[in-house]
Amino acid sequence: MGSHTKFLLSEDDIPQAWYNIVADLPVPPPAVLHPATQQLIAPGDLEPLFPQALIEQEVSRQREIEIPGEVRRLYQLWRPAPLFRARRWEEALQTPARIYYKYEGVSPAGSHKPNTAVAQAYYNKQAGVRRLVTETGAGQWGSSLAMACNFFGLECQVFMVRVSYDQKPYRRALIETYGAEVFASPSSRTASGRAILEKDPKCSGSLGIAISEAVEVAAQDEQTKYALGSVLNHVLTHQTVIGLEALQQMRLADDYPDVIVGCTGGGSNFAGIAFPFIGRKLRGEQDVRVVAVEPAACPSLTKGRYAYDFGDTAHLTPLVKMHTLGSTFVPPGFHAGGLRYHGMAPLVSHVLEIGQIEAVAVQQLEAFAAGVQFARCEGILPAPEANHAVAGALREAVRCKEEGISRAILFNLCGHGHFDMQAYMDYFAGKLQNYEYPDAEVAMALAGLPSVAA
Repeated sequence: MGSHTKFLLSEDDIPQAWYNIVADLPVPPPAVLHPATQQLIAPGDLEPLFPQALIEQEVSRQREIEIPGEVRRLYQLWRPAPLFRARRWEEALQTPARIYYKYEGVSPAGSHKPNTAVAQAYYNKQAGVRRLVTETGAGQWGSSLAMACNFFGLECQVFMVRVSYDQKPYRRALIETYGAEVFASPSSRTASGRAILEKDPKCSGSLGIAISEAVEVAAQDEQTKYALGSVLNHVLTHQTVIGLEALQQMRLADDYPDVIVGCTGGGSNFAGIAFPFIGRKLRGEQDVRVVAVEPAACPSLTKGRYAYDFGDTAHLTPLVKMHTLGSTFVPPGFHAGGLRYHGMAPLVSHVLEIGQIEAVAVQQLEAFAAGVQFARCEGILPAPEANHAVAGALREAVRCKEEGISRAILFNLCGHGHFDMQAYMDYFAGKLQNYEYPDAEVAMALAGLPSVAA
């Protein structure tokens, strides 16, 4: 067994600024359009939902955005997050690959989500906002925002996708422990929720529906703003603390990744680990291959269309160009609740379009098998979402073995699975099954895409 498998930084090494990839893109990302007029959206159109500081970050082309001192001090509760070399797993796989993972499960909420939750709560508090409202899939984002709101004395309401609300009572209890209210979505609290329940009283929900409910509540109250845990530019930018720390830690390891792997649902943890490295590649500093891994049951990057679409089911949000399965898409209730969104972050979609990343889809059983093997070697139980990144890293390690080449593989282990034991129990009981989203259903969902003039 090799030694020095853990690469730690001090609190002084927490990045001073987030990285904004827009500054380095060879082709600027497509514009955001108003949902009603389909004209370019003006910053003022976003004011009912977000404070001014976050709107400025959303449209910024600055390479570095300073991290406020108060946010950095709260980051010290769990940052810098450790980087490990998975030597025991390498040995078990008998691979010449050097496998590294950045572990974001050390945050109080157990995932990468507080990196942006704390920032968003801070900027809303500065703007005099009283309450934040949001949606959550698996519950990682809901618990992170609940925690952040509690830190800053803000009220918090969370619309939780019903299938996760039922599957994950402990995650729900954590959200309530931090002081937030949780509602199963679709709910009878909003017009958009009531409309869906009227059509389908047993609707299992989707992130698109939960977003509609949260946006509706925020838009109707001046003292309430909306917070989103993924997809938007400012959210992806906040998550780059992950990759910026990993850059420093790879230097400590005297190594540099040949391949970076991240699981993708909305795109925030993937962007967090990958964007700082892609930025170096775009600036001609160092090459790297980057692989986005998504579930075969919700394949926005591999089966979706790159087109303008709404971010929510009720069509209240702006139109963004992204890889999408259509805003009416309701995925099956598979266990990776945080990867069930119908669209991919516009910036992640854009870097795929310009050839900077690759995308693959992984089946649920392959993901869980990889996660269990990883846990038995490294001792950390990954969240079901993170298992997709583990499976992607495993594929790359096997490829190194087959080709007889030693490559450095870096992946983001974006959260622990301690609240997801039911998923593992179902896996061991043989209750989980693979699900390929049928092409016919994808075509039906895409048929409803808005027609946007070029």
